[in-house]
Amino acid sequence: MRIFHIHSGGVQELAELPAQMPALGFVWIACARPAFQARLAEIQANLQTLVGLQMVDLHVSDLLNVQLPSHYDYTSQYDLLVFRRLATAQGDGVAQPPAVAESSARRSGPPVLRRIDTSPVGFAVFDQLLLTVHPSDCAVRDAYATRLMALAPAASTNGEGRSNPAAGARLPTSPADLMLRVVNQMVDGYLDLRRELTRQLDHWQNELLKPRARYVNWNSLLEARLSLHMLDEICEDQRTAVQDWIDALETWPLPDTPAGLRELDLLKVRSRDVLEHIERVVHHVRRLEQSTETAVQMHFSVQSNRTNDIMRTLTALTAVFLPLNLIAGIFGMNFEFLPLIHKQDGFWWATGSMIVIALALVLLFWRKRYLARTSTR
Repeated sequence: MRIFHIHSGGVQELAELPAQMPALGFVWIACARPAFQARLAEIQANLQTLVGLQMVDLHVSDLLNVQLPSHYDYTSQYDLLVFRRLATAQGDGVAQPPAVAESSARRSGPPVLRRIDTSPVGFAVFDQLLLTVHPSDCAVRDAYATRLMALAPAASTNGEGRSNPAAGARLPTSPADLMLRVVNQMVDGYLDLRRELTRQLDHWQNELLKPRARYVNWNSLLEARLSLHMLDEICEDQRTAVQDWIDALETWPLPDTPAGLRELDLLKVRSRDVLEHIERVVHHVRRLEQSTETAVQMHFSVQSNRTNDIMRTLTALTAVFLPLNLIAGIFGMNFEFLPLIHKQDGFWWATGSMIVIALALVLLFWRKRYLARTSTR
């Protein structure tokens, strides 16, 4: 568990939960899901001391549920947002159900597809406190905490002393502002994933459209389609959750001071920016799905054209030999009197006429492009 006191003068990382709410700024309590479950009673008691209330049991269950999709909920005292983020390459140390773990272990395809695995991060937003529940060894939490400390290096880690923020840096001004910044950092991970997915699917499209491609890894392609469908559903849940949060912002009472009004406007702007990033990911994922479907259809079209070329060539060659077979059949009849049958040069006349007929048919079919190969480039 990591605890931060964030205020206009800087940031301090506290060694333990504060006994009372600081007069300035707000408190960020960031803990891993196992630690949250183990210290739930202590955290609830500290929430009662700091903000005068405890979290609802259903919301506690939501924060502990590793399979929960992204969603938003609220009470009269606090807001709850669950947002699924991309899992790290090393894993998050979350104990998955055996069926899920076995399915992930058997997943085939390139590493970029195996990266499309997510885990939920929970945000409980109070007036002066933000409680976040992350997977174990959460890279997002540690990365943003490092950024905070870099913007405003603390003079000490026990809450004593003050710190000066870096020139031009703007620290979060409220728990809601901090939540949106962390969520935006999660969405950036999906934006980075788009480029890798595009590169991989472009490679597959080139392989599918090769005219002489005989082997296609259909298992990997099916895994890609399923992963894209899953990513689409994840992003749709994220968009719905953020949209619900934006709708809830519209119901907040207007502050009495110009500074408060500006802060509320900045929250709305940042929320719409996060929503726009999610919509970009959704749009790109759907475009990749359409490109994959189109590539598969074009692959079968190319194979169908190649088959048609082969059948057309075989049909033309059969048509060339049909009159030759007719001549051979006529002269092979068991009659005593046939033209040219008793002549010394009859064989050469029959052979010459068959060659002429064959060459004439080949020339005719070549001019009509029955023997030409269809261009696939």
